[in-house]
Amino acid sequence: MEVARHHGIDTMFTLSGGHVFPLYDGAVQPEATMRLLDVRHEQTAVFGAEGIGKLTRRAGMAVVTAGPGVTNVVSGIATAHFNGSPLVVVGGRAPDGRWGQGLLQELDQPPLLTPITKRAETVHATDGIATAMDEACRLANSAHRGPVFLDMPMDRLYDQAEVDLAGNAPAWDRTPDPEAVAHIARLISDAERPVFVFGSDVWVDGAEKVALEVAEALGIPVITNGQGRGVLPAGHPLLATRARGAAFGGADLVVVVGTPMDFRLGHGLFGGKDGAPLAKVVHITDASEQIATHLTLAGSVSGDLSHVLRGLGDATKPSGTVEAWRTTLSEAAQAAIATDAEALTSDADPIHPARIYGELNRVLDDDAVVIGDGGDFVSYAGKYIEPKQPGNWLDPGPFGCLGTGMGYSIAARLSRPSSQVVTLLGDGAAGFSLMDVDTLVRHKLPVVMVCGNNGIWGLEKAPMQMLYGYDVVADLNPQTRYDQVVQALGGGGELVTKPEEIAPALQRAFDSGVPYLVNIATDPENVYPRKTMGV
Repeated sequence: MEVARHHGIDTMFTLSGGHVFPLYDGAVQPEATMRLLDVRHEQTAVFGAEGIGKLTRRAGMAVVTAGPGVTNVVSGIATAHFNGSPLVVVGGRAPDGRWGQGLLQELDQPPLLTPITKRAETVHATDGIATAMDEACRLANSAHRGPVFLDMPMDRLYDQAEVDLAGNAPAWDRTPDPEAVAHIARLISDAERPVFVFGSDVWVDGAEKVALEVAEALGIPVITNGQGRGVLPAGHPLLATRARGAAFGGADLVVVVGTPMDFRLGHGLFGGKDGAPLAKVVHITDASEQIATHLTLAGSVSGDLSHVLRGLGDATKPSGTVEAWRTTLSEAAQAAIATDAEALTSDADPIHPARIYGELNRVLDDDAVVIGDGGDFVSYAGKYIEPKQPGNWLDPGPFGCLGTGMGYSIAARLSRPSSQVVTLLGDGAAGFSLMDVDTLVRHKLPVVMVCGNNGIWGLEKAPMQMLYGYDVVADLNPQTRYDQVVQALGGGGELVTKPEEIAPALQRAFDSGVPYLVNIATDPENVYPRKTMGV
């Protein structure tokens, strides 16, 4: 535990299991040195630890027992892998001394996790545990960040050894190639319609301030995604996220910083609108292995993102046409925002999902942490909620795993004790993790939860109808009382069925001081209009 504390870890997310009792003992004896945060499902433990990593930019830690304790966290670890979140997961393991005899929960676990971790290994020597933990924390916290898994045989954990803790290892050199930076600066200088994309790693790599300064100095429009949302605060004149279609369709150069060139960005195919050629694409990442290889890039560079962006700011001389391009996108964004007003204030009955966000935007503080756990309902959130500060938006990310909500909620309340924490749940997602409201209640962690309850699997029902003319296994019970589930677990909640009831219900939730679910029955016919299913 001393090694974990050295790396800034102060909370162990866990679900009790005998294989890892010595780690609990080390956290609380001879005196408490680490908070134990016990949950109701191991998946929530990993999502909680990953949430810490996302919010604090240093690894969180989950400890789970052997066998099913480990297999229950595979989706959580995969989510951290795709998100590039720093995370250390420690698993129990059946004892070495009787391995192969059919012990309880005997399973060779690292091979399951090798494809989705930076390292997955078994520590077979008691005197090697401290070194392995130190290396795990360093590796998880180093670009490109991600999860590391260690398991420790039960007999080695219950044994004792004296070790000398090593000093700080030298930091890896992350200086970007200056010629590559200079080349990209020339591309931006020559572009007539450039666009920046700022993704999660701009935040995680600590480059959010430099990114804002460089965008403003160069006057280049910006689209944000993931935890890059808020790098340009809501209302910023360069923020072109609401003009995304016009920006990506009309750009002649797109500079993607700190996010993969995946389905969320059309796999890197930009431009081509009205017969124009495809845009040139530049990829800037925090580590070389993250550079896209599935398309031809006009330029790329990896390294410390602040260093890269400062270099671009110093060397770029934007074209005189950028001002007109900026005006075009600003007008398109303002037009889209004006069009939003009708949906955000809709009096439709059943409730239009957008009305919820119209009301929520009125009561969110600038430093509110907003968590999205869902499909269709959270897609509306991505459109209508624009953070005012970076690092305050959490969603499942490109792996698209539902059930992150309660773990992220716990992490947000621990990391940002004075901020509003609002978790947006689809009714489908609520079924994955709502039992961990019990964890919020037991640990006295007030969170406002808003459930968009349309009684269907919205991301699946409409596409299946489009493809086949019918749908199956896409319906849930309408107006299920998820609020009563929260009440039964010791929190508060209520069902909302009329649009005029939303605002007062939200206010009661924020005033309650307990985990509180506003369960809002929405119109199942109002599904989010999307152009891609991500495949």
